[in-house]
Amino acid sequence: MATTPAPLRRIAALLLVVLAGVLASTARADLVISKADRRVDLTSHIVRVLASLKVENVGPDPVSQVLLAFPNIQAKNLAAIRAFGSEGKVKGQSTVLPIEVVQPSGAPPELTFFSALLPKPLEKGKTLYLDVLTVFTHSLQPFPEEITQAEAQLVVYQDSAHYLSPYPVKAQTLAIRLPGGRVESYTRHPNAKLVDSELKYGPFHDLPPFSYLPVIVHFENNNPFAVAKEVIREIEISHWGNVQITEHYNIAHGGARLKGEFSRIDYQSRPYVRGVSSFRHLIAKLPPRAHSIYYRDEIGNISTSHLWSDSMKTQLEIEPRFPLFGGWQTTFTVGYGLPLKDFVFYSDGKRFLNITFGSPLEEILIEKLIVKVVLPEGSKDIEVSAPFPTQQRQEVKYSHLDIVGRPVVVLEKPDVIPEHNLYFQVYYKFNNISLLREPLMLITGFFLLFVACIVYMRTDMSISKSSPSYLAKLQWDEVQATVQKIQGIFEQCLAVHDKLEASLRDLSRTGDIQSCKAARKAADAQFKELSKDLKPLLTILQSSPQSYQIWPKVEDLIAKEREMQEKLMTRHSTVVDSFEKKLRGQDVENRIALQQQKIAALRQEVESLLEYISEI
Repeated sequence: MATTPAPLRRIAALLLVVLAGVLASTARADLVISKADRRVDLTSHIVRVLASLKVENVGPDPVSQVLLAFPNIQAKNLAAIRAFGSEGKVKGQSTVLPIEVVQPSGAPPELTFFSALLPKPLEKGKTLYLDVLTVFTHSLQPFPEEITQAEAQLVVYQDSAHYLSPYPVKAQTLAIRLPGGRVESYTRHPNAKLVDSELKYGPFHDLPPFSYLPVIVHFENNNPFAVAKEVIREIEISHWGNVQITEHYNIAHGGARLKGEFSRIDYQSRPYVRGVSSFRHLIAKLPPRAHSIYYRDEIGNISTSHLWSDSMKTQLEIEPRFPLFGGWQTTFTVGYGLPLKDFVFYSDGKRFLNITFGSPLEEILIEKLIVKVVLPEGSKDIEVSAPFPTQQRQEVKYSHLDIVGRPVVVLEKPDVIPEHNLYFQVYYKFNNISLLREPLMLITGFFLLFVACIVYMRTDMSISKSSPSYLAKLQWDEVQATVQKIQGIFEQCLAVHDKLEASLRDLSRTGDIQSCKAARKAADAQFKELSKDLKPLLTILQSSPQSYQIWPKVEDLIAKEREMQEKLMTRHSTVVDSFEKKLRGQDVENRIALQQQKIAALRQEVESLLEYISEI
């Protein structure tokens, strides 16, 4: 048999000593528990204990409350406690009893007491059947705290074989339900018995108040230890027919931490052997008419999910991108829509939302749950009714087409378990006329847009034709048009120059003097025509006040082009004369060499001036 962890043995021994000193001072003699049957469920990482008590009043006076005692080390992990009672000789229909924390006189600080308030006092000799459900978190401690990928997860649970009560107990039993698998060790008492996956202690008889018998169980539990560090659940109401739910999860594996490296090859080949302590999926039970369901994380949509739905429920199987081992965590978002008529109702002049508080995920512990109820813009007189204490505050959220924002009711609660998945109500007043606000804003916006377009199309936005700026623009446009025509004439002159150059090349090749003279005569005629076309343009340009920047360059251009024209004609005459005198080619080149250099320089200057004028 494996050894029980030493720290737990020390805690059990200390608690036993403390309780021994409590017996005389805190015992209550008015009530006697004639029978106590406890059933502890350890199949999940959330521990549930159901105590069925038969309580008798043996005192002289009526009793209006029943005290329930828990050690502080156990009470700090208490997430929920509920009591159901019925009075009579036989157990009948039970009613829910209010529970509150009390501090009886003379009670030691090592114990935490709760009081189950009876609907009417229990008279002398009467019997009360009381069922107490307690739910504990973080009560299963991994041992060892670190395991490899292939090892199963072992946990330790500590309790008392005797029912800890301030009243005497005549007879009692304890049954501990285990998840199956191997049991490393458990505290062996003479009446302890392990049958299949259930460990039984008792019966015990005639136990004094605050009797305590330590029990420690060390067993295998590979069920998902799903612990959400924080969950933000946003419920947005739209009176156009939809309730949108958005849930943001930050989930970790709360079991034994993974030791060593993780091998995906081993995990995929034998996932139930090489990853027995991990969990791959979670089950969310959504309302039956949920629609538009999505499941995504920071990367995007996660396709490894499955959805089943029928008339009774909608079940979503969520599978993260990777398996979760001890200490690993993941974040994701689940969203879905619900029909408005199934969750928002009208009563006594107010509307109210009636929806569950907790998460739809099965067997999840939420260390911090934030529920945000986003009401329509214009809601007022907001009230909240919750079945358990919560921290409440209000915020404002701005969305599309909002003016003053939407009121948001924020509820916060730590250590939320599936037992907290109860209905709560948010009451508010909302005028139906407010529904027309956003459509009217859209209609008005489009109407004003169309009116603006009509006005723009029918309005003359041009500058007045008598204004100085308009006249200056007209003059500048005239200057630009004139300059473009002048540029065209000079480009034609350059083309004539190129023809004269071509006639000289033909002369040197063929010796046809008459053809060369004819080309010269045609060029003279073209130059005269271009000069005639240029004169009125120069007159317009010179008379315009907007041409003060460009006119000096145009004058320089005219002078350079005329000089180049004269040089070109002189060179042409020299070449023709040389050919008539039948001079040698070298002599001809010598006679026109200086003229050729001057013509090339002038052409470059003319082209530069034309480019400069184009830029202006």
